[in-house]
Amino acid sequence: MTIMEMLQQSAVLTVLGMTVVFVFLWIMIVCMNLIAKLIRKMGWDKDIEQPKYQPPQKTNGTMTPEITAAISAAVSEYQKKE
Repeated sequence: MTIMEMLQQSAVLTVLGMTVVFVFLWIMIVCMNLIAKLIRKMGWDKDIEQPKYQPPQKTNGTMTPEITAAISAAVSEYQKKE
C-alpha cells in the first residue's frame, strides 16, 4: 500500500466518521425537540402546586426572630473577620 492510498483511505474514514457523528447529533437534537413539544402539549412541565412566596412578617413594628437571627449571624461573621 502506497502513501497516497493510505492518505486516501484515511481521508475517506475521517469524512465517514464525521458524517456519522453529525447525523447522530442531528437525530438526537430532533428527538429532543419532539419530546419537548410532547411534554409541553401533555402539560407535564407544569408544577402541581405552585410555591407561594411569603415575605417575613413584622409583629407590632418589631423584627421577627428570623430576621434577628440573620442579623446576629451576619454581625458575628463580620466580627470574626476583623
